[in-house]
Amino acid sequence: MKRIAILHYASSPTVGGVEATITHHARGLVGLGYKVRVVTGAGSSFDPQIEVHANPLFGSKQPEILSAKRALDLGDVPLNFESLVERIMQALRTALADCDMCIAHNVPTLNKNLPLSVALQRLTEQGEVNLIAWCHDLAWTNAQYQPELYPDYPWEVLRQVWQGARYVTVSEARQHELAKLFSLPLETIQVIVPGIDPPQFFHWTETTRDLERQLYLLDADGLLLVPARLTRRKNIELALRILAEVRQISQLDFRLIVTGPPGPHNPSNPGYLGELLMLRDELALTEAAHFLYAYGAEDEPLIPDDATMANLYQLSDALLFPTTQEGFGMPILEAGLAGIPVFCADLPPLRHTGGADALYFDPLLETPERIAQRILEALMTSPVYRLRVRVRQQYRWDVLLREHLVPLLEEI
Repeated sequence: MKRIAILHYASSPTVGGVEATITHHARGLVGLGYKVRVVTGAGSSFDPQIEVHANPLFGSKQPEILSAKRALDLGDVPLNFESLVERIMQALRTALADCDMCIAHNVPTLNKNLPLSVALQRLTEQGEVNLIAWCHDLAWTNAQYQPELYPDYPWEVLRQVWQGARYVTVSEARQHELAKLFSLPLETIQVIVPGIDPPQFFHWTETTRDLERQLYLLDADGLLLVPARLTRRKNIELALRILAEVRQISQLDFRLIVTGPPGPHNPSNPGYLGELLMLRDELALTEAAHFLYAYGAEDEPLIPDDATMANLYQLSDALLFPTTQEGFGMPILEAGLAGIPVFCADLPPLRHTGGADALYFDPLLETPERIAQRILEALMTSPVYRLRVRVRQQYRWDVLLREHLVPLLEEI
């Protein structure tokens, strides 16, 4: 398997957007079977599976680097510049030894350490480094850096195409900037955006992580949460019929998450649970309607704890509550706190709690098809829902690595 070096002035535990990207790339690539070495000027080990090679010459705060930058910012090339470049070239050869390629973040386009940029350019153009130039920031197009740049060597290396390098930007805006700066066709510059890690962002429990791994919940087009025990008054069969209609009408991968455990009946015996499982099969919802009790250990049903329930509310796109009897309706409050829409039975306690801020249906007289249509109308016209789904499906780190970075690595 290929060994990938990731180079930047700093890495974890340094806090920053580029540093976060490096951390997620490194962990994600290791998870996909690659060997990863983070090469940094300031950083330390953050994962036992990831090698970290730190050398202050690669950073922006080493005394010689700082001294050189002060002179360069005034337009003066220090006398020791070339010797500094040679030392860094040798240090890079050591750091990148046995690596198949190097992903360099910002070094080819930013002037935080010009001796490092020049050293890396030379190694790349000499064929010693297989380089992916990952461009978050461009010194030559940023007014903040203009006073520090001059139309001569070595500043010009930051606006030159490095022979042998592949260029990646973090947005289409940066892609257009870089294409204009380098006079390159847009299609020669790949865009790979930063991402997000939902389990980390929402502090998922291990139970939530396990459920997502088994059910691929983040890939769904819609998640409807039914926080209820499997008893008749909760009217779970209506939720199943609504789900079937939602999927049929939309032709999208909507899912149902039923959180509560079953009653005392064995699934193989007659009873409400058996009826629900048969109905699920009849409606072809075996892979779409998830009864969480079934994902427990051995004969012990899974009963989500409070933290896992909070995760499920955050993960879901809407609350579906088709109950026929309710004393109060706590799930409406929980859904409101989680910021997801509420679709619930039109019962006095629920209407008192939800007020004008929920969508109500008659659980006995309204057809599942009509309820499904109303749910879809509400969701499809909601920019909040549309953005949620787009983010979780397209902007997760694992998706970005699998669909964009890995193909680039394998192509090179």
